[in-house]
Amino acid sequence: MTKFNIVVLAKQVPDTKNLGPNAMTAEGTVNRAALPAIFNPEDLNALEQALRIKDKFPGTKVVLLTMGLPKASAVLREGLYRGADDGYLLTDRVLGGADTLATSYALAQAIKKLGKVDIILGGRQAIDGDTAQVGPQIATKLGLPQITYAEKILDLDAKHIKVKRLIDGGVETVESPLPIVVTVNGSAASCRPRNAKLLMKNKRTEFHVWSAADVDANVEQCGFTGSPTKVKAVQNIVFKAKESKTFSDSDEDIDVLMKELLDNHTIG
Repeated sequence: MTKFNIVVLAKQVPDTKNLGPNAMTAEGTVNRAALPAIFNPEDLNALEQALRIKDKFPGTKVVLLTMGLPKASAVLREGLYRGADDGYLLTDRVLGGADTLATSYALAQAIKKLGKVDIILGGRQAIDGDTAQVGPQIATKLGLPQITYAEKILDLDAKHIKVKRLIDGGVETVESPLPIVVTVNGSAASCRPRNAKLLMKNKRTEFHVWSAADVDANVEQCGFTGSPTKVKAVQNIVFKAKESKTFSDSDEDIDVLMKELLDNHTIG
């Protein structure tokens, strides 16, 4: 009987709809302690794809992996409430302030420690960075094929996976051998709600907690030290109604709009 070992990458992110004056630290990193924390939305879409595989192939194991502060274990518990089997928290002071390069390195090390993995699923991107880089970087570090912008897993067997992906200008169907990394769009199927029985069962479940040393990570490649990218600032831009303008589809109005966009460097 075919069954799979699936890792779902889950991230606890600051709610970017509620940015305030303390959103950034003096070092230019996100001040996560000052912002409400939520389950990264597209990671929930990825979790649903994993759970659908589990539904179809009994014996499949779905494990969540997250990196962050100890409180990030909240997303692991949310995953168990929906049907995941286990959770791993990668947390260590040396991992703090990581950009996508350092994050993908640490997560890749953790995935190696997990052993045999058939499918690694994650959201296309996290709302606190919007880079869509971590999934592809993990695939590169692990030497695995990758499919990005996934909408739905169409077919799956012991050796291959077929995925529908949404691309600019249309839809593409891609087939690849396993193991593989797949990143999932927010337009994919929404994650199922909490299950009451699973909630009662997993209210006090303890998770596996790993440090950088536990996954044999080189501290020089972790956290702020291993991050060549530094965030200068984060701003919450609110579009005020008094700033709005209405344009018709006339050639004259379109010319005025294009000139304004070019003048303020929105385009060009």
